[in-house]
Order: sequence, then C-alpha cells, then structure tokens
Amino acid sequence: MKKLILGSALALMLSTAAHAETVGVSMSKFDDNFLTVLRNGMIDYSKTLPGVTLQVEDAQNDVAKQQSQIQNFIASGVSAIIVNPVDTDATTAMSKLAADAKIPLVYVNREPVNVDSLPANQAFVASNEQESGTLETKEICRLLKGKGKAIVMMGELSNQAARMRTKDVHDVLATDDCKGIEIIQEQTANWQRTEGSDLMANWLSSGIEFDAVISNNDEMAIGAIQALKAAGKDLSKIVIGGVDATQDALAAMQAGDLDVTVFQDAAGQGKGSLDAALKLAKGEKVDTKVYIPFQLVTPENVKDFVKKN
Repeated sequence: MKKLILGSALALMLSTAAHAETVGVSMSKFDDNFLTVLRNGMIDYSKTLPGVTLQVEDAQNDVAKQQSQIQNFIASGVSAIIVNPVDTDATTAMSKLAADAKIPLVYVNREPVNVDSLPANQAFVASNEQESGTLETKEICRLLKGKGKAIVMMGELSNQAARMRTKDVHDVLATDDCKGIEIIQEQTANWQRTEGSDLMANWLSSGIEFDAVISNNDEMAIGAIQALKAAGKDLSKIVIGGVDATQDALAAMQAGDLDVTVFQDAAGQGKGSLDAALKLAKGEKVDTKVYIPFQLVTPENVKDFVKKN
C-alpha cells in the first residue's frame, strides 16, 4: 500500500513538473500607470493558471538593463520570455538572443521595430496604434467642427506608439473634414504627467492660444489640465484628448476636464501576451500579431469603461 501511495505521489509530482512553466517578464518600467495595469493583469491571470510562475523584472527605462534581464532569463532556463520594450528600435538584438537560445519571446504593448520579421517562435501582442490616435483626433475634430488651433503632446520619440499616434493626428487633420485645424505646437513630454504639466506651462508663458490639446496619452493630458487650471484657464473652451482610459483619466472625464480618451485594454494585453507565451512554449501556433481593439471613450459612455478598469 505504501509503495502504491509513494508511486502515485511521485507520478503526481512528475506530472506537475512536466506542466510547470516559468515565464520571464521584462517591463520597460514599473513607474507608469498604464503599464502597472498591464503588469498586474498579467500577474493576476497567471495566478489562475496551475503550474505557471512569473519572474517579473523592472528595466527602469534602461535598454542595457533590459537586455541583461533577457540574458538572465535565458541563463535560468525559463520556458518563455515576455518583453515590454524600453526602446522599440532595440528589439532586433533581443529577438536574436531568444531565437539563438530557442526560447519563445512575446513583445507586449510596444511594437518592435522587427515586427514584420520576427522568428517563428516570437509574437507581438498589443492594440493597433493606427486606431488610437485616429479615434482620438477624429473625435476632437468633430468637437471643433473641423476648425481651430491645436497643440500636440508626443510620447517618448524612441517609442513606436508615440510616432504612430502622432502620425495618426497628422493623417486625420489632413482630411477634408479636419484640414481647418492647424497644429501650432508639437513637442514631447515623454508620456509623463509632470513633463506634460511643465510643457503646457511653458506654452502658456509664451502666450500661445489654442483650441485643443491632442495628447499621445492620458498622463500628459492630465498634466496639461493641471497646468491650465493653475493658470486659471477656462477648460470649457479647450478640447482635451488622450489615450489609454486610465482610472485617473476616466475620473478627469467625469469631472468635466477631459473630453476624449481611447480605451486600451491593458489587462487584456497582459493576459493575451501570457497566453501567447505559454502556447509558444508548448509548440503551438500563434499569430505573429495579436491585436486587442481600441475603443473611443467620451462623457456619454465613460461609465461603461469605469467598470472595465
């Protein structure tokens, strides 16, 4: 009987070990509201999956540190790697490291520069950035009735999302319905609320006048709102838009300060990236690009998205 019990226990242990998966996760930085939701979504989802362990590291916005983390994941023999890139132009080298080690790699949220030439066991999970800036700018154009002056706040220029969202803005404003809107300033605030506030304060001190703020993300838009309020500006006369639909952005919209944002499903991207990584680790086929749809958020439907976040 003892032999039978021991045999059964050993078989269970071996079965569990056979299904255990360790996934190394390198996030560009922990100190970011949207990426925190993404990271927590991934961690929470992993807790529902038996035998799955995440090793989550903070690259602290340092490309060299992130590459070192990937090398350490490889050395420790993880089943798969998930990367939220610090610099999307630096991903070719990261892909080669993982491919040479024959370890699956999934990029999440930020599109790698080599997305169209990823190795067979690599994938990209995010939302299609062509939708984000387009949805935001079309709604701002509608609110302005196709005429006015706009300022654009860009994210980190090393980031594909910032470049794509800014291109979306220009593409929409070049259309017949929106070409009456002129961009009078366009600068980066590196995705950050504080930098967004400082940039807006600088613009205001220079005496420029504008009808809209088109921001690549919510954090910079919130920073702009703070600076505008500090300067005593009437927010009802300025259309302000962002992207991500973070909790703070939704609160700003409900308070009447933010006019437009675009829901990017951070938790959904985290879950999708982990699903892709685990499938690749098992040798299953995964689409090279997995897109989680963006959705326009306005004061009319904001309550629907408060529940989602």
